[in-house]
Amino acid sequence: MTIESRRLSIGGVAVEIVRKDIKNLHLGVYPPGGHVRVAAPLAVSDETVRLAIVDKLAWIRRQRERFRAQPRQSRREMIARETHYFQGRRYRLRVLERDAPPRVVIRGGATLEMHVRPGASVEQRWAVLAKWYREQLRALVTPLLDKWQAALKVEIAAWGIKRMRTKWGSCNSGAGRIWLNFELVKKPPRCLEYIVVHELLHLRHRHHDSHFVAQMDQLLPAWRRAREELNREPLADVQLR
Repeated sequence: MTIESRRLSIGGVAVEIVRKDIKNLHLGVYPPGGHVRVAAPLAVSDETVRLAIVDKLAWIRRQRERFRAQPRQSRREMIARETHYFQGRRYRLRVLERDAPPRVVIRGGATLEMHVRPGASVEQRWAVLAKWYREQLRALVTPLLDKWQAALKVEIAAWGIKRMRTKWGSCNSGAGRIWLNFELVKKPPRCLEYIVVHELLHLRHRHHDSHFVAQMDQLLPAWRRAREELNREPLADVQLR
């Protein structure tokens, strides 16, 4: 259980330090903005944590620079011919104003056709697309959960979709609940499956120890490639509301 969370500036880098009942110190740099987070065991001194961060400062800066250099989608204005992503593919947006219920349809494999009410604002168009994205992601995740819960012989109590700034997914093993990042709907199917398996496996292995890694290798031999692909994919300049 987490008992303390605080922020420090070390070498000009803002670091979130979380104290947990764990065995080893874990340091991560997370997209999209290069957020630095350290999970430290309760028994490790503050000075040991500080020295571990100082020792990794060069690596931290390289990771943050890599995230900053990633291609990013330009600001979306929800107008015709804009590029939007779904399951790792690019689509051109076509907006049709109709006096009918709003909806989104894929046309011809390359067009995302959005039907909106006449005079719909940018925010209202965003809401239409966000609703469609959520529906699609839920439909994609449901069979994956059925497949991998059976394969791993685990069962979740609940799962959901939400926006997360530093993680693609999370698992509360005690409650049997997992969360998946909304942005996964835009990523290739192999990346979505990797995150689903990763989070479900935390129901059996709480930490990223050798047993966890060995089982990931067995279940999804190409999981590292999927992880790298997630970090290479274009990042959204703004998030849908």
